[in-house]
Amino acid sequence: MRKTITTSLLLATACGLTVSAHAAEWTMATPYGDASFHTQNNKQFAEDVAEATDGELTITVHSGGSLVSHGEIKPSVRRGTIDAGEVFLSVLSNDDPIFEVDTLPGVAGSYDDAYALWEATKPMITELFAYEGLIPLYAVAWPAQGIYTSEPLTDPEQFEGLRVRAPNINTQRFVDNLGGSPTETEESDIPTAFSTGRVDAMITSSSTGNSMAAWDYVTDYTDANLWLPKNIVFISQRSFDGLDEATQEALMEAAAEAEKRGWEMSREDNDASLAALQENGISVSEPNEAVSEALQAAGDQLFEDWQSRADDEAKKALESYREQRDS
Repeated sequence: MRKTITTSLLLATACGLTVSAHAAEWTMATPYGDASFHTQNNKQFAEDVAEATDGELTITVHSGGSLVSHGEIKPSVRRGTIDAGEVFLSVLSNDDPIFEVDTLPGVAGSYDDAYALWEATKPMITELFAYEGLIPLYAVAWPAQGIYTSEPLTDPEQFEGLRVRAPNINTQRFVDNLGGSPTETEESDIPTAFSTGRVDAMITSSSTGNSMAAWDYVTDYTDANLWLPKNIVFISQRSFDGLDEATQEALMEAAAEAEKRGWEMSREDNDASLAALQENGISVSEPNEAVSEALQAAGDQLFEDWQSRADDEAKKALESYREQRDS
């Protein structure tokens, strides 16, 4: 009997070591290319984790949608096909309206406000992720969104029938409200979309315009400061549970540092990208009064629609943010 117990313990220990070894080699998918500061931040995060754990946990970042497509990243992490992923938070808006709150015009128009909004909505978002066996690690904002066009944007009527690249459902609704024709296009497909005539304009950040060489297909950037959307990086709860406590702590500490670093990188990238756009011949300007009023009206309509779909918990999170901002 004693011999049997000893043998069983040895086998269990060996199996445990095998499981630990496999769990320490993670894959992470992101739809954004290597030129994106988000991807650079993720790769630095992976390096930090490897260093902090003495190589006990390594994370290989697969960029540019090379591992799985944007829409399949969250399902793949949930199924356990991959361990970690990054998505544009508002692409999850079909799951719950709280995921699109950072793409509502006028809600958060600065980095400080955008971070306060993240802090206010994080508990609800974390809870929703937990229902699916997922853990958010960190979220980082893009620079404020503006409008790229092939001519100066001076009249709201220019939106009529304009084919606009809109990467998420809320931006698509916003373009609809303006009278335009929204077209869902991934970042990596932007050059092709313009060259084939699928889009005439796009709503995105200075950062994306720079990394995708927007000067090759547009001439003007209207810095409208529409909203500061976020990317969110998350992992499988199952993968996390496979780590020992020390490795878990090191992972979460590296994630906290990645969030802090990422927000600073976003600020710096916005300044550098705006300069790069101008250096490459793109005219950068703020919207005139007529365009501003049209954008405001479209945004108000978008917010009313959000309120009609959001539950009490989501509305409470937004109210909590507003109270904190106004205090």
